[in-house]
Amino acid sequence: MTITHANAQQWATDYEEKTPQEILALALENFPDVAISFSGAEDVVLIDMAAKLGKPFRVFSLDTGRLHAETYQFIEKVRNHYKVNIEICFPESAQVQEMVNAKGLFSFYADDHKECCTVRKVAPLKKKLATLDAWITGQRKDQSPGTRLAVPVVQADAAFSGAGKQLIKFNPLSNWSSAQVWDYIRSNEVPYNALHEKGFTSIGCEPCTRAILPNQHEREGRWWWEEATKKECGLHAVNIK
Repeated sequence: MTITHANAQQWATDYEEKTPQEILALALENFPDVAISFSGAEDVVLIDMAAKLGKPFRVFSLDTGRLHAETYQFIEKVRNHYKVNIEICFPESAQVQEMVNAKGLFSFYADDHKECCTVRKVAPLKKKLATLDAWITGQRKDQSPGTRLAVPVVQADAAFSGAGKQLIKFNPLSNWSSAQVWDYIRSNEVPYNALHEKGFTSIGCEPCTRAILPNQHEREGRWWWEEATKKECGLHAVNIK
């Protein structure tokens, strides 16, 4: 079956009110080359759900070279807990070297984070997605003001589809809140990043992530020096209108 943009739109309509497990099963049953993108709490919820569905599944994660020590420990904790191979994707060393030698290790504080994220995250993601027919993310509508308000449960990925190849993106947790994610984590004893116990909510690279105060939006700890409605690294650029 060739999956088209129209198929994705129909699925988005048909599965809007379905459970995350049903959306996840749709992805795993229809795409042999599909993988869960793993970095945070939402993604491990999806891994836990996939494991309980009893269907084969793949997981990949991006190592930017600038992650917290706790995040590396978290990756290994998930790998061992679920006995799953996590396919680690790295940036091209030559591109990193050229950027750092020209602009230093913290150029994103003076410019913005887009260049560094493009080299360390977007480029390796694009390379990985070129080998897949679909990917599964933990995106939620309420994660970021202004950029994630229109995240369908299924979509044709306009950002990463190639010439003659339609990439499909599944967002099974689109309609969940942060409270629902953490209720699931606690109820099912799902592993999580130890940084969450130190006030970190949305966790990215170490220089660009900090803990937040009570009642701050969960994404305020990311790229805190930039305007709130532009807090995307480019991995989900299709959401930005």
